[in-house]
Amino acid sequence: MDDHIGNQFMNGQFYFINKDHLRAFLEEIAHQQSFDEPNKWILESEAMSLMGIKSKSHLWKLRTEGSIAYTQPSRKHILYDRESIMEYLETHKKSTF
Repeated sequence: MDDHIGNQFMNGQFYFINKDHLRAFLEEIAHQQSFDEPNKWILESEAMSLMGIKSKSHLWKLRTEGSIAYTQPSRKHILYDRESIMEYLETHKKSTF
């Protein structure tokens, strides 16, 4: 079985890419993006982790009160705005003595 999945025509030449190289390249890009810029919209588990809470009901309360922003692209899929969570944490920080 041929492990080349496609080719690219550049500067009058064809370049063949095999699956292993493509997979490694895509993993590298994903890894770089995860360090370059965090996602704007995060899952419930990550939101809870950022806030240091273990209760989904507490997260629900913050969401329904309007304390943190969220989006709901489908009925059971809720994403939270990372920046609004960070702002919430900043407004509730306490100064040390």
